[in-house]
Amino acid sequence: MAARPGRSVFICQNCGYQAPKWLGRCPDCGTWSSMAEEITPSAPVTEVNLPPRRRAPQPLIGLKAPPEVRQVSGLTEFDRTLGGSVVHGSVVLLGGDPGIGKSTLMLQVLDRLCQPGLTGLYISGEESETQIKLRSDRLGLTSPGLLVATETCLENILQVVEECRPAFLALDSVQTLYTATLPAAPGSLTQVRETAFRLVQHAKLTGIATFLIGHVTKEGAIAGPMVLEHLVDTVLYLEGDRSHAFRLLRTVKNRFGPTHELGIFEMQEAGLVEVTNPSGLFMAERSLEVPGAAVIPSLEGSRPILVEVQALVSPSSLAQPRRQSMGVDPGRVSLLVAILEKRVGLAMGGQDLYVNVAGGVRLTEPAADLGVAMALASSFLDRPVPADTLIFGEVGLTGEVRAVSAPELRLKEGHKLGFKRALLAQRQQEHLGDFPGLKLLGVETLAAAIRSIFPE
Repeated sequence: MAARPGRSVFICQNCGYQAPKWLGRCPDCGTWSSMAEEITPSAPVTEVNLPPRRRAPQPLIGLKAPPEVRQVSGLTEFDRTLGGSVVHGSVVLLGGDPGIGKSTLMLQVLDRLCQPGLTGLYISGEESETQIKLRSDRLGLTSPGLLVATETCLENILQVVEECRPAFLALDSVQTLYTATLPAAPGSLTQVRETAFRLVQHAKLTGIATFLIGHVTKEGAIAGPMVLEHLVDTVLYLEGDRSHAFRLLRTVKNRFGPTHELGIFEMQEAGLVEVTNPSGLFMAERSLEVPGAAVIPSLEGSRPILVEVQALVSPSSLAQPRRQSMGVDPGRVSLLVAILEKRVGLAMGGQDLYVNVAGGVRLTEPAADLGVAMALASSFLDRPVPADTLIFGEVGLTGEVRAVSAPELRLKEGHKLGFKRALLAQRQQEHLGDFPGLKLLGVETLAAAIRSIFPE
């Protein structure tokens, strides 16, 4: 029986929705101009080559899990985001904006991984060998086991991998790969999904630790189908402003370790350099005794980091005052302003509000609420928060201050950098009792917190 020809369909490159004709806006995810025409091959069921059946079901209690084979890269900040080390046979997806340093980081990691005499293979679909060589000279890479190739066809890549048999494989980037078995263009949803699926299968069968580099969209998500993130074991995002030297490597998903870990690097001439004491780095340039600034011990995964939140509140000449924030959710800032107006009595309705987290850090946990609110109140009252005071706690809609997780880690980090006091929830202060080297100020409400810091 002859195979039926493929049919033309329009597929959303963001969510995978299929339609028989082109649509300006995807009905499923609402993205504009994301429908691309692709040819989907169709074949009768009788002609499909079915894979061999795997083993019969086994009793769970009788199964013996093999030990995980791990390899430390030597880059402590990178190993932290993976749960301590690279797991053989795992697939890691690294995403980030163009030019943020993804290829630089991956070359540095492979160079470290190959130092013990192992073999690593870096395959680029975007740069030539000459370009990669110039970058490696600038980074000072010295491992003889690091191999480089330029290829985009998946079948050729698998053949090269079979010949070299590396312990580590990096592909830059997954959007440039294609398989000759599909008529769709490279970078399309069909190609990205199929190539990623086959690479994941190959990694599990061979035990090769595989790194996939992916581009991100203007919304900050990895380009391609969402199933790409579901297929891999670990998803990392390299974040940061290219105008700043800091780069933040954030864990979004990890099957072999904790999620929401954070690695911090500094971009220098010789590549990405680890930042071993991020709290000291972020606190080095802060201004002491200035209205509108507060220090918050933020918990990123298992690591406490001290960051400075800055707020500027000034009278507005506009009918609609400006409300802008960087590093903090704008909706959360608006909520805290409403609580300050209703529960504390600070009239901020006619004020322009600007909130910024110094150093390019993004605060997502509720423990930053009290610090952001105190920074806003400090700027509004034109009274500085004492420079030796840490502030953390969640603020509820009724103005109460709630306890947060891991207070001991936050307080230890603050004590290490010379802080003398800490403002936190009353219930948490009672639970901790006395903390060596720090005076704990427990408050039940946001109004009480403002009175304790600004008694007059």
